[in-house]
Amino acid sequence: MKILILGAGAIGGYVGGRLHQSGADVTFLVRPARREALQRDGLVIKSTKGDITQKVKTVLDGREGGPYEVVLLTCKAYDLDSAMEAVAPAVGAGTTVVPLLNGLRHLDTLAGRFGAAKVTGGLARVGVALTAAGEVLHTSPFAAISFGETDGKPARPALVALDAAVRKAGIDGGLHQNIVQDSWDKWIMLCSLASMCCLMRGTSGDILEADEGRAIVLETVEECRKVAAAAGCDPGEKGMNNVRSYLTQKGSRFAASMLHDLEKGAMVEADHVVGDMIARAGKAGIATPNLRLAYAHLQVYLARRARGGIGKPAL
Repeated sequence: MKILILGAGAIGGYVGGRLHQSGADVTFLVRPARREALQRDGLVIKSTKGDITQKVKTVLDGREGGPYEVVLLTCKAYDLDSAMEAVAPAVGAGTTVVPLLNGLRHLDTLAGRFGAAKVTGGLARVGVALTAAGEVLHTSPFAAISFGETDGKPARPALVALDAAVRKAGIDGGLHQNIVQDSWDKWIMLCSLASMCCLMRGTSGDILEADEGRAIVLETVEECRKVAAAAGCDPGEKGMNNVRSYLTQKGSRFAASMLHDLEKGAMVEADHVVGDMIARAGKAGIATPNLRLAYAHLQVYLARRARGGIGKPAL
């Protein structure tokens, strides 16, 4: 099976690198500068699961190297339009598009472009970043991707083959029978964490030092749970207890990557992660006061960033 991965950044570089290491036929669709660096230095992964430097296949155009059975999208949600343009030439009659994006809004967008039959659900749980030197830095004890059919039907052959490749590569997760529920489970956690970390400008442990910190976090988690429940995807008490426990650990240094992006003055997935949760809540008649405040904060940040005001006095 031939796999095309859009980009060789943090998640794409790690997942694709491990797949390539295990013998999978992987090609990275990259920009010229990244291709030059990869050809010169190789794909460098520094990981809790073992370091590796390897030469990998790259293309600059989706028309090269195909046809591909699987196209993995590992971009940020705000880059989805350009990502679709880039991979479109690689998507043929037998191609399956597997997005590893946050939230759910992208599924409709991808289906509109490539057809619902070509698009599956998917997500990543990998604590990873791309360093200034272009190295993939994996610092967490976990590295997992999940994917599956969004309609609950038996997995198509391409996903079965991808599952086998993922397992061989030592990546956790793989095929998930209810990928939509899994996506909601992650979205509840991520939306709660990202909105609170960005609003309060601190780690989950820092937030708990505030007098009302724990209560506000739990209120936010409940707002997200209600939206999931309205969509028929309530995680249940066990699932929610895991979220609450994770986000209320005293002294935790964990923070959403969105906070790191915000502190660097970078683009953030505010609309896809927080804004879409609020939009779905509105349609279901669910109040989301904490999420609304966090989203407004993020929108102000984006407005200042758009006019070049980040890092400068407000006046």
